[in-house]
Amino acid sequence: MSFVQLNLNPNINKALSACGYTTPTPIQAQSIPDILNGKDLVASAQTGTGKTAAFVLPALHRLSTQTPSKKPRVLILTPTRELATQIMKAASLYGKFLRFNIVSLVGGMPYHHQIKDLARGADIIVATPGRLMDHMEQKRVDLSEIEMLVLDEADRMLDMGFVEDVEYIAKLTPADRQTLLFSATVDKKLATIVRHLLKNPVRIDLSSEKLAAPKIRQEIYKVNNQQYKMRLLNHILNDNSIYKAIIFTATKVSADRLAAQLRDRGFSAAALHGDLKQNVRNRTLEQLRKGGIQFLVATDVAARGIDVSDITHVINFDLPRFCEDYIHRIGRTGRAGKDGVAISFLLPTDARHLQRIERFINQRLKIMPPVQLEGGEVYQEDSSYNERRETSHRPRRDESDFSHRKSRRDSQRDDAAPKFKRKRDENESTKREFRSKTDEGSRKRYAGDKDERNEGSRKRYAGDKDQRSDGSRKRYAGDKDERNEGSRKRYANDKDQRSEGSRKRYAGDKPQRDEGARKRYVDDKDQRDEGAKKRYAGDKDQRQEFKPRKKRDNDASSGHGKSDGKPFKRRTPKKRIIVNSDK
Repeated sequence: MSFVQLNLNPNINKALSACGYTTPTPIQAQSIPDILNGKDLVASAQTGTGKTAAFVLPALHRLSTQTPSKKPRVLILTPTRELATQIMKAASLYGKFLRFNIVSLVGGMPYHHQIKDLARGADIIVATPGRLMDHMEQKRVDLSEIEMLVLDEADRMLDMGFVEDVEYIAKLTPADRQTLLFSATVDKKLATIVRHLLKNPVRIDLSSEKLAAPKIRQEIYKVNNQQYKMRLLNHILNDNSIYKAIIFTATKVSADRLAAQLRDRGFSAAALHGDLKQNVRNRTLEQLRKGGIQFLVATDVAARGIDVSDITHVINFDLPRFCEDYIHRIGRTGRAGKDGVAISFLLPTDARHLQRIERFINQRLKIMPPVQLEGGEVYQEDSSYNERRETSHRPRRDESDFSHRKSRRDSQRDDAAPKFKRKRDENESTKREFRSKTDEGSRKRYAGDKDERNEGSRKRYAGDKDQRSDGSRKRYAGDKDERNEGSRKRYANDKDQRSEGSRKRYAGDKPQRDEGARKRYVDDKDQRDEGAKKRYAGDKDQRQEFKPRKKRDNDASSGHGKSDGKPFKRRTPKKRIIVNSDK
């Protein structure tokens, strides 16, 4: 099958031809037709099999058949920023002859650039759940017209704790959307997400065909301690056959420390982990692609998102704690049909982790012979290790083994069924007989005890009631008589005493009150009369002293005159002399 037979847009086929792609991978050939038909899909395939193109190509084809819109119509959620960058590059590469807008919303990048991109309008949004939730809280993203929701590396999002965010985001999209779920593995943990978000999905499982790529040579080197592990790494990195390599560590601190040690020894190395800013991570990956650095020391955050085609070696400095992470780590090499080498260092404490990985990939990994380092140092092998590995190693069984064991177990159960049934019946009859006897005796004892208890209780209650009633009546009658007699005596005595005292006090107080009242009245009257006479006499003298004079008699000729009859002389006004200033 070729891409032309998938009935994609001609411009998409033109871009694929320009990239040199003519034949789809198995996951692409099986998933693209169902996606184009509008069905929900659950697809599982190993890393490096082309899962990204399996959902990017149908999404671009859907956009090419519709009119442009400012609201997003395709939403792709990824767990890491590196995966988002990889999807952005794939969409730009396959859709370079189409017109569409794609926006990346990932953490570690400035908000204002993303806000400007959203303001221009976006047809496709590639986002991590955390940063998308931030923009949704500020109401910068409208998901009301989403037609396709893609969950890439869903198992990784589940491990990172994004399940609740993904479910919340899915609720804000239309109910009739198309949902696609891609993952390297599909287990019971993903069943809840599939049941809640997808409707009658088509299931494609290619993860069981071959868990490890056949062109990747896997090697195990046993080490005693961390010091020997570091010297062995230095010995391997001096090999001229290593062009580019990724060295995986368990923690971020280990990645920074190992990268610094390699730089001190003259190697071109850099660290990559989740604590770095996004621009630093992008710059580091770009230097790896262009050959600026040769060795990349990374944590598992880079196991799903680094797509560099010329990685020749992957070195597991620390074995992963999850078997799926081992598959994703070694999948960084041997890409695009090339050969690769995966080297793992094994401490004595990592034996159980190696056994789990071998059972998971259903393959026995090759343990390399001891390497003689500089100075003649050779790994001293523990003779008991191989014995423990042989006895405790349980390879992954085929379905035939399980079916054979199940059939044998069923036949044994059928042969032993009559004997077990007869024994069970005997036990049941014995139990019923013993239970019946026990129940009868219990009922009799309980009935007798109940009657005795009831009779005794009634007698005791009747006797106690009579005694209590008689005693209560006697005590109440005696107390009442005593209370009444004492109350009458106290009241009579108090009344006589109050009356006698009141009469004495009233008789003695009345003469004193009358005498004092007469004295006060006489004194007040005398004072009032004396004050009134004084005020009257004083007011009379003042009135006579300030009596106005009588008017003088009028003269017939002059009009006014004195008391002797002589006329007044009129005063003549003085003449005003005016001085002329001209003379």
